[in-house]
Amino acid sequence: MIQVYTGNGKGKTTAALGLALRAAGAGFHVYIGQFAKGRLYSELAALKKIKNIKVEQFGRRCFIRLKPDAQDIELACAGLKKTENAILNKKYRLIILDEVNIALKLKLINLREVLAALKSVPKSKEVVLTGRYAPLEILKIADLVSEVKERKHYYKKGVKARKGIEF
Repeated sequence: MIQVYTGNGKGKTTAALGLALRAAGAGFHVYIGQFAKGRLYSELAALKKIKNIKVEQFGRRCFIRLKPDAQDIELACAGLKKTENAILNKKYRLIILDEVNIALKLKLINLREVLAALKSVPKSKEVVLTGRYAPLEILKIADLVSEVKERKHYYKKGVKARKGIEF
């Protein structure tokens, strides 16, 4: 099954991590590949304590306001190969491609390659793709699409990102 969590609201990664926690609690092995992320987020400290969850990051920094460069593309492409291997690895039951939609939007990775990887997903596995701007081609092949819509956000009142809440 392929699940997509997209939209402009807060909580897509959080929802995917909740599913990872549930799956790990059920005894499943979980692989989380984080695209365009390379810093220490608070959830990583907690996830390290869960033996059947593996997390890898495929980025150097958060470049929401910066333009990605060749090294960012190289890291994302290497990350896509790792997530493809996780999909094919019999060990993992849940594979999360966190912020993969952003990586696609920024052209860090190729949509055709992502679609090919998704077409190889065995029926016994769940694959979750997160991030804004999910391409129509991915939405079409997904079994579940959840759109997180922002109606109100405290950032607009000047509240900065807070440790333990946003990172």
